[in-house]
Amino acid sequence: AMVHLYFNIIGTAVFMILFYSINYFIHFGFMTDAANGAGIAIVHSAFNIFATLVLLPFSKGLEKLACLTIRDGKPGEEEAVQEQFQLLDARFLDKPAFAMEQSVHVAVQMAEESKKTLFTAMELLTDYSDDKAKLVSELESVVDRYEDELGSYLVKLARKNLNSHDSHTLSIVLHCIGDFERISDHAINIMEAAVEMHEKNLTFSKKAEGELEVFCRAVKDIVTESYDVFCSQNLQKAQLIEPLEDVIDELNQELKKRHIRRLRNGKCTIELGFILSD
Repeated sequence: AMVHLYFNIIGTAVFMILFYSINYFIHFGFMTDAANGAGIAIVHSAFNIFATLVLLPFSKGLEKLACLTIRDGKPGEEEAVQEQFQLLDARFLDKPAFAMEQSVHVAVQMAEESKKTLFTAMELLTDYSDDKAKLVSELESVVDRYEDELGSYLVKLARKNLNSHDSHTLSIVLHCIGDFERISDHAINIMEAAVEMHEKNLTFSKKAEGELEVFCRAVKDIVTESYDVFCSQNLQKAQLIEPLEDVIDELNQELKKRHIRRLRNGKCTIELGFILSD
């Protein structure tokens, strides 16, 4: 589009300079005639042919100029977040049912950001990088913004005349966004533990790594299922969550017991033990 725009601007300028320069010496007879449809079509066609012939050799240069003017690329995280917040328009509050629908949509996006924050932090335990650690902090800030914007909007919406269904939905969403924000806080704690290990050049034993991998996989499963239940409102799938939580509780206790045995046998340090426990 930008190449086409530059093509028209430069082509028009060149065409008009040449046309009026020639007309200054020759004096075209049709310049005094009234314009009609056929004349306009002829001039337009002549202009396109002329501009194409003149500027075709410079097409690569025009393309570079267009690329310098407007850089292509996917919308950044900031733009994507702002686009979501636009759904929380104050004008929608006059239509409570629609405003509630928009709020649920934004809450679903917040859930995705929260899950991404946690999963990225967990990856740091086995695949550390400074960029990934920085991403966790950035994502956590995004989740905080979601909670502030969405929480404030829901409080305003609660003052409106909501029906019983929307009122119940609002209460659930308001409660859940607090959970999503707390999960992203846990992601920061995990990231900080990974940073500490990296800076002190600490590593878990192979057994501890294996146990932690099993534990992380279980946590990822329950988080994925829980978030899916929230987004889809699938009550049948919701019944699977509590049994998964019981399994994770048992894993937690078993891993602590094994860790204590390694400490007694001198196969793990106190410092690494605290990090693993956290």
